[in-house]
Amino acid sequence: MTKQGLTSDQAERFRQWCWPHAEAMLRLARLLTHRDDLAEDLVHDAMIKAMRAIDTLDAEDNARRWLMTILRRTWIDAIRTRRYGLRERALDPAAEAQLEARSTELDDSPAWNDPQAMLERFEDEHMIQALNQLPEAMRWTLLLVDVEGLDHEQAAAVLDVPVGTIKSRAHHARRRLRTILSDLAQQNGWMLQAISNESSAGSGEPS
Repeated sequence: MTKQGLTSDQAERFRQWCWPHAEAMLRLARLLTHRDDLAEDLVHDAMIKAMRAIDTLDAEDNARRWLMTILRRTWIDAIRTRRYGLRERALDPAAEAQLEARSTELDDSPAWNDPQAMLERFEDEHMIQALNQLPEAMRWTLLLVDVEGLDHEQAAAVLDVPVGTIKSRAHHARRRLRTILSDLAQQNGWMLQAISNESSAGSGEPS
């Protein structure tokens, strides 16, 4: 029995099945909390819960989705209890409506319609700033699908919603995110034409 109360078999399963996903969990937690110390605390608490529940994980193939579900529930608990000083950001309904209305302006721009290219083009601090302006449900959907690479079925299982809801959220969230990033580029004096050219070339960041 380990000091965490696990048998040697449970500890080995946790080490082999769960520990390889710790870095992905930390990356996701950083995008949620915007602070390294809070992200580490969030992942630590999630991993403790995972260790205690290791017998409910029946196969290694399910480990990543299972851990993301635990991380999300830990995040929700932290928001509800204001653990680590976290609280959900209130979104301005008027600003949301304006953002949605402007989203159509970039529908025909190839430079802004590749989710992976957008993630690679902007630095983490800018992406965090943009993601934080999305509603919670949309933000989680993009983090799971576009950042962590879960398919729609896996993301639906983590968020406990139908697959169709994930597809719809991802579509609307990407449209909003590209509008926020476009505004951010303009505010920082980045040339949108240069970004378009970089997208065509397949690499590069705004400067």
